[in-house]
Amino acid sequence: MNSFTLKLPRLSTEDFIEICQENEDLQLEKTAQGELSIMSPTYSWTGKRNSALIGQLWWWNNNAELGIVFDSSSGFTLPDGSIKSPDVSWISHENWDKLTETEQKNQFSPITPDFIIELHSSTDSLKKLQSKMQDYLSNGVKLAWLIDTVNQRLEIYRQNQEVEILEGPSDISGEDILPGFVLDLRKIWD
Repeated sequence: MNSFTLKLPRLSTEDFIEICQENEDLQLEKTAQGELSIMSPTYSWTGKRNSALIGQLWWWNNNAELGIVFDSSSGFTLPDGSIKSPDVSWISHENWDKLTETEQKNQFSPITPDFIIELHSSTDSLKKLQSKMQDYLSNGVKLAWLIDTVNQRLEIYRQNQEVEILEGPSDISGEDILPGFVLDLRKIWD
């Protein structure tokens, strides 16, 4: 997905929300520095892959009943003040239930997902996505996967660990964050 960043000095969360409401067809994110990232719609093939990711995670979660799955249109307010929309995210019930129903759950919720996935396609900057993954970790994401469809590579990000890189794996485990979840990557590499 192509994106560009507008430097808007001191863009507040309230300003960001107003911009989002006035431009409902755009996918927007706010950086911790108050910059506005504008992302174009994904190509059809990327949307197909995103659906495969969401579907597998949703199916596991439907059976495990351990949390909530979110798609790429869901924005979260992270501790650094940024508002991000991972391609796929998951939050445990324990953490989600700490939010107030009306005030916090019905906005760009002030919560860091426990787990996220970002999908790198041919139109994305890999360096920007890798930087974004580090931002997620800095804000408390416990496990994050960057799926590089261009090079059939998976980058695994964990708290206080070096990035692990796997070349063309057929599947990947959700470890102790998503117990019992195994993502079939063959559906993503196709």
